[in-house]
Amino acid sequence: MKIAILVEGATEMAFKSKLQEFLESRLGQQMPKLKFICCKGRIPKEKKLRNVVENLLTGRDAYNAVIALTDVYTGTKDFKDAADAKAQMKEWVGNNPKFYPHAASHDFEAWLLPFWSKIQQISGGNRAVPSGSFELVNHNKPPSKRIEEIFEQGNRRSYKKARDAKSILEGQNLMDAAEVCPELKAFLNTILSLCGGELI
Repeated sequence: MKIAILVEGATEMAFKSKLQEFLESRLGQQMPKLKFICCKGRIPKEKKLRNVVENLLTGRDAYNAVIALTDVYTGTKDFKDAADAKAQMKEWVGNNPKFYPHAASHDFEAWLLPFWSKIQQISGGNRAVPSGSFELVNHNKPPSKRIEEIFEQGNRRSYKKARDAKSILEGQNLMDAAEVCPELKAFLNTILSLCGGELI
């Protein structure tokens, strides 16, 4: 099984090794060949996304499936929520059963919030964990902004996704985040399902 995953570049650097570790622990010999494809900035839109997906599925080194993982909060107001982001990507690509759209709501950092004590430890900050459902932390101050603030409070330095997100995830169990982040759980289940693994 060969799966291509379209992601924003810094997300790939932060998330790839933790995702592979999680999948290997659950799939063993059924582990797919994952290819992370880093998009410059955000995931492509409209016809451009359709062309990228079709090329990956039909090219010389064709993949069995393509997953697109976007943030809901892209710096624009293209998406209202995760459901809208997934629906729009599906519409842009067309009726393709090998394409699986997913969204981090509101951004990738929502999946780091369950590890708030580790964020406090690394940042040196002592802000309280954001209240409510992690994936519902709103557009006015998405999870990435909350993490930036605690880093600036503690270390007086900026949060860098590629460096700091990877450090936050190190030694953590992705299952702990999946249990409280439905969009992460759905993303993981898509991969597990494609590989014949047991869903979480």
